[in-house]
Amino acid sequence: MRFMTSGLDPVAERATSRTAKAAGVTVHYHEAGQGDPVVLLHSFGPRPGMTAWLSFHRILDAVAGRYRCLAVDLPNFGRTGPVVFSEPVHAMMARTVVALLDELGIGPVPVVGTSVGATTAIQLALDHPGRVTRLVLGSCHASTGGDPYLLSPSPTEATRRLLELAAEPGPEPTRRALAALVYDEAAADEALVDYVTAVAAQAGPHAEALRTSRNVPHSNLAELARIEVPALIIHGKHDRMVPLEQALMLLAYLPAADLVVLNRCGHWPPFERPAAYARCVLSFLGR
Repeated sequence: MRFMTSGLDPVAERATSRTAKAAGVTVHYHEAGQGDPVVLLHSFGPRPGMTAWLSFHRILDAVAGRYRCLAVDLPNFGRTGPVVFSEPVHAMMARTVVALLDELGIGPVPVVGTSVGATTAIQLALDHPGRVTRLVLGSCHASTGGDPYLLSPSPTEATRRLLELAAEPGPEPTRRALAALVYDEAAADEALVDYVTAVAAQAGPHAEALRTSRNVPHSNLAELARIEVPALIIHGKHDRMVPLEQALMLLAYLPAADLVVLNRCGHWPPFERPAAYARCVLSFLGR
């Protein structure tokens, strides 16, 4: 396997960059590789500066060696949108992903999601069950608005840092928020802060769209038993955004799920542990 470890290479990012009009929305995504398609849906991070490229650039070469990878910026993240909504946000995101697949002429597909991307993948499997063949999940809640914690405090540390950043934008609050999302805080270096800040600066209308939108909480817990496709949960042991107990809850509710816990890993497994994450994904997809 080959892994991109040289950082956020802007040349490679531009080379894989694509856009399509889907359901009236400009959707930005990265495409790499050939063969059967796989959709990748990214982690949460400082919005709108979080992108599919940031989440998956370290595993894209490895997965694209076997599959046609479509790494999608979700609405109001990165370069997709802006979208004003008044509904459960993950339902809107799942519908946008399906519209993109329709536009590209892609039928049922495995979906690899982490964090907000994983909750979107769950919603996609519930709302559009014929479109999903396998699920990779993790670092996520099952529901829009979150699920109740039994052991962990709420809000979590990373959530508090992101709320602080929203109230007081700037390089240092951005660095603190990013440092809470990863296990090794040294990863929240100047290059990462600059990348997130630069993407956000190019997406001015997203903030207004979010300000005027209404996210309607909706629990999916009672519905998870309907998801019978094979699922793999990959969760960081040291996740300070969505605690590990959430992975155990998904394991309990999903009838065909397995769980992998990555040590020395926070909220961004494909970014922090790319070799282990890619091995797990490729093994699962290839079964």
